[in-house]
Amino acid sequence: MKVTGKAFKYGDNVDTDVIIPARYLNSSDPEHLRQHCMEDIDADFAGTVSKGDIMVAGKNFGCGSSREHAPVAIKASGISLVIAESFARIFFRNCINVGLAILECPEAAKAIEQGDTVSADFDTGIIENVTKNEKYQSKPFPDFINGIIRSGGLVEYTKEKSGI
Repeated sequence: MKVTGKAFKYGDNVDTDVIIPARYLNSSDPEHLRQHCMEDIDADFAGTVSKGDIMVAGKNFGCGSSREHAPVAIKASGISLVIAESFARIFFRNCINVGLAILECPEAAKAIEQGDTVSADFDTGIIENVTKNEKYQSKPFPDFINGIIRSGGLVEYTKEKSGI
């Protein structure tokens, strides 16, 4: 599976309270969360992100609380992939659970800039900065994680596998 989109770039230690501020956690509706995704760090994000765009960040992306609201908000915003130097472990797992693709690649995370056009192939792990004509290698997902992402999340994947 391959995705291409415009990069939205953030720094280190972006926590889940920045991704979706706690004042909006009275709902788990993806549309409600989408409207407020990243608003405390990037007030224009919800109005400028397009389906398929790619989020890029530094170290420890998704640190903080373990709520699933954060990856749900990112996915609902239209982001097709998050690339970071590193992810908080619980956030990493929550992304897979909700079907949000994530790749760890320090080289790509450092080199990609706001607005660059980026593509990534989940099967090979190759990330390409189309704007700069540069390629980076991340570790590709195992087949079963690709299956979860393609299915839209763990629940959907399980339903498909069990024939429900």
